[in-house]
Amino acid sequence: MFKKITLFILLFCGTLNAQKSYFEWRTYDLQWGRNAKPLHDYLSQALIPALNAQGVKYVGAFEPLADQLPKKIHLLIAYNGMAHYEQVREVLLKDTNFQKAKTAYDAIAADAAPYRRFSTSFYVGFDNFPHLVLPKEGDAIFELRTYESYSENAAERKRKMFNVHEFDIFDDAGLHSVFFGEQVGGSDMPSLRYITSHASMESRNKAWDSFRVHPDWKRVSKLKEYENSVSNIVLDFLKRLPYSQL
Repeated sequence: MFKKITLFILLFCGTLNAQKSYFEWRTYDLQWGRNAKPLHDYLSQALIPALNAQGVKYVGAFEPLADQLPKKIHLLIAYNGMAHYEQVREVLLKDTNFQKAKTAYDAIAADAAPYRRFSTSFYVGFDNFPHLVLPKEGDAIFELRTYESYSENAAERKRKMFNVHEFDIFDDAGLHSVFFGEQVGGSDMPSLRYITSHASMESRNKAWDSFRVHPDWKRVSKLKEYENSVSNIVLDFLKRLPYSQL
């Protein structure tokens, strides 16, 4: 009987460990000349605390490292899985504390709206990088990379390349990974997205230089099965907002 109970516990724990995180990447395009403080207040004082109360441990809040127009606010929300996302969404619609906390935000007039629209994309964690990892202490620069592929098969081959080979090379090169996600909803599919964190641009450049000359990368990058797996790369550098939990 004891062996059966032990086996059940091991199987159950294994199922929990196998579950992948479900990530939401949200981008707000701010209106030029409008006051963005009401949006920052809503995110920091209403939305993020409400998400935390429903089991979302970490919400990253970022803005571009360099000045640009239109200005943007990015959120990375890490759910425990797709079912958790659905649960949180339903609860927040009825959460009286959340509704009260966002009263001032809801009352913003149309001609004072701080953003034009926000876009949302969804990602599921990789097999060998299923969950979010906190940035190292002192890291201030976040490098966001989006790898677009010309077909679903090409995207699958690039994910395999990461799962089988690249994570170890990243570690050897000193690249600290925060999250990896396969896009399952949003525009510009198929694609994957990931973030690395860095103490400075100098340390970032040094790590990528080490990656490029790594013998395993030189070998893997020439394998025929991974040819043409990426058709375009979009690169963004971000910094955390004061209320970011990453």
